[in-house]
Amino acid sequence: MSDNNKSRSSIFLQDYAISTILGISFLKWTFIGTIVGILTGIAGTLFLKSLDFATDLRISNPWLLFLLPMGGAFVSFLYSNYGKNSSKGNNLIIDKINENDDNIPLRMAPLVFLGTFITHLFGGSAGREGTGVQIGASISEGIGRLFKLDKIDTKIILMCGISSGFASVFGTPLAGTIFGLEVAALGAMNYSGLIPCFTAAFIGNLVTEILGIHHSHYAISEIPNITPSAVLKVIIASILFGLISKLFSELTHKLKEIFSTAFENTSIKSAVGGIIIIILTYVFGTKDYLGLSIPLINASFTDQVSPFAFFNKLILTTLTLGTGFQGGEVTPLFVIGSTFGNALSNILNISPSFLACLGLIGVFSGATNSPITSFILGIEMFGSQGCQYMFMACTISYLFSGHSGIYISQKISTSKSKLIKIPNDATLSHYRKNNNT
Repeated sequence: MSDNNKSRSSIFLQDYAISTILGISFLKWTFIGTIVGILTGIAGTLFLKSLDFATDLRISNPWLLFLLPMGGAFVSFLYSNYGKNSSKGNNLIIDKINENDDNIPLRMAPLVFLGTFITHLFGGSAGREGTGVQIGASISEGIGRLFKLDKIDTKIILMCGISSGFASVFGTPLAGTIFGLEVAALGAMNYSGLIPCFTAAFIGNLVTEILGIHHSHYAISEIPNITPSAVLKVIIASILFGLISKLFSELTHKLKEIFSTAFENTSIKSAVGGIIIIILTYVFGTKDYLGLSIPLINASFTDQVSPFAFFNKLILTTLTLGTGFQGGEVTPLFVIGSTFGNALSNILNISPSFLACLGLIGVFSGATNSPITSFILGIEMFGSQGCQYMFMACTISYLFSGHSGIYISQKISTSKSKLIKIPNDATLSHYRKNNNT
């Protein structure tokens, strides 16, 4: 055999070996992603049904609001005495992906499930994404230990848990996939998790649908043609979405610092927070801002809402989370964004439902530093019409939210501007501390 033929045979065998390795990896992660998706989807279904039950019970029994301080104190007691590092929430998961430090305890899942249920039952203003993600990550960490995965694979399976948890809660498997890849670091995505994250997100969402969960989706009544005037209005709105998302993030962190300093006992801290929320509810004169506040999102797409709705929801949510109650931030961000967009429609003279759509995904983008996830989320929720505007809203809001966000463990892989110098591998927490001193 000639040297050329030997060389060709060697290249063919090498290519065949690489394809075989990739095929095995594909089968492995499809299998693992499916397991994560099934278990997270079942847990997610139980969680969503429990929230529906808690919400219906609270609405039919308004007096339950007065038990909010007691409920918050009880949950904080559980976390303080039995939660270990579970109180870090989503930041613990992001830390684990970025640094491979602390283990994620399996107890995180039942604790955050119970804690979020109690928050919603008694009227705290919180969401559900954080709980879904923590349940997914806790389950996936347990599966990783069972299969004895190494450090690299452990990162990937945690990303699967995030994707599946997000998709199960919101019914958006593509956005869930990208969220798992995008959320750990600003300006970087780990494509090695693409197949497993998609599998886990797809299966997780499918399981919730099979088990009878119906997710909320909204319709835009009017999308303006692309004109210089419309583009300018969207740019202005998107800048404001970014600033609102920054306000939400920074106020949440600041309130956590203030209340943690003022009250060393976490149960007392949450009880005081509950009392303040009750007082503010009566000051606002409505219970619309308690719990998820999904009706406010619906109203933003079909009617005019109060121009102060976004601010009232922002205040109650940052107080709820800042005083130690459990729950997510994303659904409140949807409410704040959609109601703020609706309020801007009168000023900018543009369709309320259109700006509600852009506000929903834009404020989410700025607060989570996940513009691609937010763009895909918009397409899954609203369809592809107006996708150019959606992309503008997500990217501009992401830029103007600065180096802030609801997840302080996010790494800043790439600065949002070359004029802003960021230390290598700095986190949002590190950046906040250095810029506040």
